[in-house]
Amino acid sequence: MARKRYDDSVENHERWLISYADFITLLFAFFVVMYAISVVNDGKYKVLSDALGDAFGGRAGQETRANGTVEPLPLTSLLQRKRAESAKRERERLATLARDLGNTLAPLIKAGKVRVTQSGRGVSIEINASVLFDSGDAALTGESKEALRAVAQLLKDDTHAIRVEGHTDNVPISNARYPSNWELSAVRASSVVRLFIEGGVAEGRLTAVGNGANQPVAPNNDDAGRSRNRRVAIMILSALPDGAAEVPAR
Repeated sequence: MARKRYDDSVENHERWLISYADFITLLFAFFVVMYAISVVNDGKYKVLSDALGDAFGGRAGQETRANGTVEPLPLTSLLQRKRAESAKRERERLATLARDLGNTLAPLIKAGKVRVTQSGRGVSIEINASVLFDSGDAALTGESKEALRAVAQLLKDDTHAIRVEGHTDNVPISNARYPSNWELSAVRASSVVRLFIEGGVAEGRLTAVGNGANQPVAPNNDDAGRSRNRRVAIMILSALPDGAAEVPAR
């Protein structure tokens, strides 16, 4: 008797279950991985936070909750507090420097020849050119060297960058030595820088800039204004923001 043959081409309607099960498995694995990435290891975070707290001043890296428990600060708060403390120390350091400079230059401040101010740029010492140089010259006078050496003594152990700026009025100058106010202002700034180097201030901290008549602080339409504009500004630079405040004479 001939055997009955089975038709292998009969379609299996349950095959979709295999693909569906594979899809669900992959989807489950995906969510497990995403969950593992998103979950913070509290133990490791606490160890890191405690270490940073110790480095940044012990309990300064902690906060006390309302219920009396002490918890480590979040990392961002810890870094913000550290930056705020550093900024405060820097402002206090600059304020002390401004006060010392004001005391050193007190006679010239009282005479209206020097101004010491603290601003967002740092501490500025603005010296009338008549105190430092003869008219049309860039060689420091003997009296001015004494004052500048005293300033150099205060600055030599400091670490801030120093920018020395020469300024003139708008009256043109033209002679064999200085063809224009640009050259005169630049050489005057360089003369102060050279004296500071001789006084022990590190050369790498110093920059000399000649501005000519381009940054007046008073109108150039009378002698008083032009005299005010003929100046040298010594800037002890800082990036910390602060309101300008003139240091009074004592």
